[in-house]
Amino acid sequence: MPSVRRHIAIVAPPTAGHLNPLQVLGRELSARGHRVSLVHVDGVERFVSDPSVGFHAIPGTSAPMLDAYLDLLGRPTGPRGLPRMIAATAQMTAQLLDGVPAVLERIGAEAVIADTAEPAGALIAARMRLPLVASVTGLPLLREEDVPPPFLGWRFRPDAVGRNRNNGGYQVADLLLRPITRVLDETRRTWGLGPEGEPLAWVAQCPRALDYPRARLPATFSYGGPWRGPEEGAVDLPHDDERPLVFCSLGTLQGSRRALFAVMARACALAGARAVIGHGGGLSPAGEAALPGDPLVRAFWPQAAVLRHCAAAVLHGGFNTVLDALAAGVPIVALPIAFEQPGTAARVAWSGAGRVLSPRALRASTLAAVLGAVIHDPGYRDAARRIGAEMAQSGGATAAAARVSAALA
Repeated sequence: MPSVRRHIAIVAPPTAGHLNPLQVLGRELSARGHRVSLVHVDGVERFVSDPSVGFHAIPGTSAPMLDAYLDLLGRPTGPRGLPRMIAATAQMTAQLLDGVPAVLERIGAEAVIADTAEPAGALIAARMRLPLVASVTGLPLLREEDVPPPFLGWRFRPDAVGRNRNNGGYQVADLLLRPITRVLDETRRTWGLGPEGEPLAWVAQCPRALDYPRARLPATFSYGGPWRGPEEGAVDLPHDDERPLVFCSLGTLQGSRRALFAVMARACALAGARAVIGHGGGLSPAGEAALPGDPLVRAFWPQAAVLRHCAAAVLHGGFNTVLDALAAGVPIVALPIAFEQPGTAARVAWSGAGRVLSPRALRASTLAAVLGAVIHDPGYRDAARRIGAEMAQSGGATAAAARVSAALA
């Protein structure tokens, strides 16, 4: 048990992809004697399913505000959609900066776990002079000249040409993210703060083998593996079908893309496989029934259990689903749509554990050809199994919680 038990507040983006693994980390910290609370806008409590993790809403916020934000995240990006999404994210960060400090003071929080995808957490910890741990539930966002920006699907190229390209990418990113940076800078001036100090520890779900080589990681940075709770149990799959199974998912935010699911299902049939589709509630019963190729379709599957029966996975590049596939030793065909998905997909290809295709105007025949190669070339599965073995040795959320506890003690 830790020598110091603290009330730890978690500040993170209000999406299942970040909150689900952080709840598992919170459960492990609770088992070590800490008290763990998630603090966010009203409505985020719908994502909090673990009884060992508390929730405290910011006064004056509302669930409809959250619904509008999540709806915007699920829409297509592009020249119009991306600026709207960034502006809405800046507003969400501003709400956290305005409301979280008072909540932390009221509940007696003694430390902060700030997910690196939400920069408000680190600034709030600095203002309140609370110990800070950085959680990395997706790709590491730490900037290095040899490492491309995480939201771009660029291959690793550690030479002058690659560095020049990366520098240009970061400059464009800085311009696009100015609404968020402006909120942070204005708050920092209002609070009379300088640059935030280094976290006591960085704990990541990402395994080292899935990240590009890095030269300047903080000494307290720890790669890891998926933060997952107990499995949901066995999965009921047909045993009288000799076709290989392919798990197909676009996550919860992009799960309403029926046309892309239809391409995925048809491609599996063309490749002599059967799709196992999880749409996260994005398809209606009529939409499910209209999918070609005799797929097995549900809103949600026990993902880890299903993947162990699959020969491959066709995914949007969402980080948690990618980790689950690799943990099962399943190679991937990635169809990145938004956020850091292009960067994750590029790292899957770089590691040898899969291939990448653009989902735009994708033909089923093209996907079928690549899917067939991924299923039948053992090199892809060998690479996936190598990454899976590394994650199995990492200790997952248990090891991450031990590092957090040690840092706070």
